[in-house]
Amino acid sequence: MQNITLNNGVQIPALGFGVFQIPPAETEQAVIAAIKAGYRHIDTAQVYMNETEVGLGIKNSGVAREELFVTTKIWVENFGYEAAKASLDRSLGRLNLDYIDMVLIHQPYGDSYGTWRALEEYQAAGKIRAIGVSNFSPVRAVDLGLFNKVMPQANQIEINPFQQKTEAVAALQAEGIAVEAWAPFAEGKNDIFHNPVLSKIGAKYGKSVAQVITRWLVERGIIVLAKSTKPERMAENLNIFDFALSDEDKAEIAKLDGTFAAIVNHDTTDNLKRIAAWKTGQ
Repeated sequence: MQNITLNNGVQIPALGFGVFQIPPAETEQAVIAAIKAGYRHIDTAQVYMNETEVGLGIKNSGVAREELFVTTKIWVENFGYEAAKASLDRSLGRLNLDYIDMVLIHQPYGDSYGTWRALEEYQAAGKIRAIGVSNFSPVRAVDLGLFNKVMPQANQIEINPFQQKTEAVAALQAEGIAVEAWAPFAEGKNDIFHNPVLSKIGAKYGKSVAQVITRWLVERGIIVLAKSTKPERMAENLNIFDFALSDEDKAEIAKLDGTFAAIVNHDTTDNLKRIAAWKTGQ
């Protein structure tokens, strides 16, 4: 597994297993299967409502805790200094862990400053190894670092062949903020798995469209979060280190940028209101 070194020296596996939209009843076994397939990076969130099951999967995986990198995210109802600290304690309890490898602020709304100070405090105490954000613009992410003690270690944003975020990725990486891609396969939208450009490139290397996309992201220095409940797909998504894309391949993929709308637009008031109203009780 290839690792990426964060700006505080912590290493994170370049490929991660995401559990978004996996029902809690299926999550424990999915995590066990992912770890068995070779994943060492597991990504969850308070709002996914399956932290407890992720913790059980980790416990019952047969792999030592220190070999795994676990991420969770603070949801908007827990934003603010005191509320964030209380929610972090609950997440540690649900995950049944002494520390969490990385915690992200999940959305670019509300009291991100107070939440960030809570994350800084827990990181200094050794309860979190790395801290970061999700769905933040480069300006918002860097703002947190410049006006507080710690520059974010990572920003998890939507990136796929239809939304390549070239300028945002470059801006974040220039500031030493690692970039993570959620929805790398665009959640299957726009018939991405049968896209003629990606299919042609895959055929050249004997690889699937998913493997081409994952390889394309890794070659950009981006951490990739993929989700599947099928063990064979888990293994397939990890098998991307035995080929490399040509400059011609990358030029063809670049032409797909902007050909399908983003899954979520975080710069709309409608999305802000939707997120603000989303309560989990977690």
